[in-house]
Amino acid sequence: MRNIALRLMFDGGAYHGFQRQKNGVTVQEKLEDAVFAITGGRTPVLGCSRTDAGVHAKSYVAMFSSEVGIPMFQLPKALNSALPDDIRVLQAKIAPEAFHPIFSAKEKTYEYTIVNRRCNDVFRRAYAWFYPIPLDVQRMRDGAVHFIGEHDFSAFMAAGGTAKTTVRHITRLDIDEKDGIIRIRITANGFLYNMVRIITGTLVYIGNGKLNSTDVPALIAAGDRRRVGMTAPPQGLMLLSTVYPNFTFEEKVDEAE
Repeated sequence: MRNIALRLMFDGGAYHGFQRQKNGVTVQEKLEDAVFAITGGRTPVLGCSRTDAGVHAKSYVAMFSSEVGIPMFQLPKALNSALPDDIRVLQAKIAPEAFHPIFSAKEKTYEYTIVNRRCNDVFRRAYAWFYPIPLDVQRMRDGAVHFIGEHDFSAFMAAGGTAKTTVRHITRLDIDEKDGIIRIRITANGFLYNMVRIITGTLVYIGNGKLNSTDVPALIAAGDRRRVGMTAPPQGLMLLSTVYPNFTFEEKVDEAE
C-alpha cells in the first residue's frame, strides 16, 4: 500500500467541517466516497486539520493509502470527476511511509477576513465576517504583538477541545486593512479548537475598545475563556497552508482548472 497525499481546496459553507460527523455532511465523507468511486476500495482519508463547520481551505493536505495504479498527475482529475464542485483536488503525490497530515506538520497558516464597513459586500458575505462597528486597526495590531511566541493558549480554546497540551507557538500574526477589508493572518506550530476564531474575536474587542491591547498578556496568563473575546463566525476563516519539514508539492498547477 502506498501513502497518497493530496493537496486540495474547498468551500466549507455546505459542510460540517472536514472530519466525519454523525449529524452532517463533511469534506472527509465526500473525499472518501470519491476515493471509493475511483479506486474501488474503502479507505479512510486523513486530513491536516479538522476545521469547523463553515470554514474554508485554500490549500489543504489530506492522505489515503491505496494500491491504485492511476498516475499521480492524473489522479486529481479522476477524483474531481467524483467530487462536488466545491471540493477540488489540485495535486497528488506519493508520501513517505511515516508521513501523517497532522503529526508531520511543522506549521499552519490561517487567514481571517472581516468586512468592516457600514454596508456588507454581497460578494464576500459567505467568506467574511460583516462587522459594521468601526475598528481601530492600529489598536488591533498593538494587541496582536502580545500573542506572538510560545504560550499556554487555554483561554483561547472553546469547550470540547481535546488537545493533550494547550501550549502553542505563534510565529507570525499580521493584520492588514484596505478599503474596510481587514485580514488577520496567523501562523503557528498548531492550533487549539476554535483558537484562531477566539483570537480574532479578542482582537475585535480590542479594536472596538472593549479591551485594551495591553490586556493580552494578562488574559493569556489567566487562562480563563470567559475573560477573552467572542468566537468569530466560521465563514471568515480559511486555511491557507500547511508546511512539512521534508515533504512538499513542488509542481505548479492551474488552480482555476
